[in-house]
Amino acid sequence: MTDQPLVLGIETSCDETGVGIVRGETLLVDAVASSVDEHARFGGVVPEVASRAHLEAMVPTIERASREAGIRLEDVDAVAVTSGPGLAGALLVGVASAKALAVALGKPLYGVNHLAAHVAVDIVEHGPLPEPTMAMLVSGGHSSLLLVPDVTHDIRSLGSTIDDAAGEAFDKVARVLGLPFPGGPYVDRAAREGDAAYIDFPRGLTSRRDMERHRFDFSFSGLKTAVARWVEARERDGQPVPVADVAASFQEAVTDVLTRKAVLACRENGVEDLLIGGGVAANSRLRAMAQERCDAAGIRLRVPRPGLCTDNGAMVASLGAQMVARGRTPSPLDLPADSSMPVSLVQA
Repeated sequence: MTDQPLVLGIETSCDETGVGIVRGETLLVDAVASSVDEHARFGGVVPEVASRAHLEAMVPTIERASREAGIRLEDVDAVAVTSGPGLAGALLVGVASAKALAVALGKPLYGVNHLAAHVAVDIVEHGPLPEPTMAMLVSGGHSSLLLVPDVTHDIRSLGSTIDDAAGEAFDKVARVLGLPFPGGPYVDRAAREGDAAYIDFPRGLTSRRDMERHRFDFSFSGLKTAVARWVEARERDGQPVPVADVAASFQEAVTDVLTRKAVLACRENGVEDLLIGGGVAANSRLRAMAQERCDAAGIRLRVPRPGLCTDNGAMVASLGAQMVARGRTPSPLDLPADSSMPVSLVQA
């Protein structure tokens, strides 16, 4: 094996069947089969539907990835897979597939943490991670602030979601505004035509008292409820709902809280590099506000391109390649699919 390991990564934590192939720090291919259209009519991800879609898409997606990368499966040095956190049934499909592939090829297997993989994917975009790096992960299921001395084995949680994650709030507010699922891109699009100062929505866990107990934690349940009540009041009075203004005001509240806490975490921990990952990192206002506040604080900002922010196989392959390069011990073949895998456990 060379010092540029060739790793195939499999991601099935939610509704995306992702297969990525990475050589060292170079992304060769990122193949994704999404089942989002099958969930749209339900207004959210249905676990059983997601699991069945993964089963149907797994082999064709692996074949497509190896073909587009111009490699044979037997060429890979290792197989990596998301073993948690995520939907239990969906994770099981990916873990079982990775085990079968690793055994058939006679290659080592690395079961990795989904959140750590969201951090590692930026390596194929912007090169090696500074050590330490502060990572803020914002997605449908997670809003987390992580101190990352070493992405392959040392990730420390500073704060997390105590109710609705940012992405979940985007989906619920989109539903209130009559926008399609998944809500994030549609709220972002609508907000570009709106006035972000039209409504002063609450900023959860930012009062002095809250900051003493939940300094780096996030809460978007109250914000979601405030939006719903505001819209209901307008409709009850027979007034039209200014969708763009509500979307912009809601989005401003979310991004204000996220970026404020992320910059504070960097300052208080003496970290000069902030990485933002997860599906909500594709939000245009979050990226712009983070850049403004990082520039003002002298912090270097790293954000992967939008296609690498959402769930994908490239992020798993990237973390797997780092594991191999740093000589981490492979995972056992009886590794479980752990739906509640803590971020402090980088590898199963």
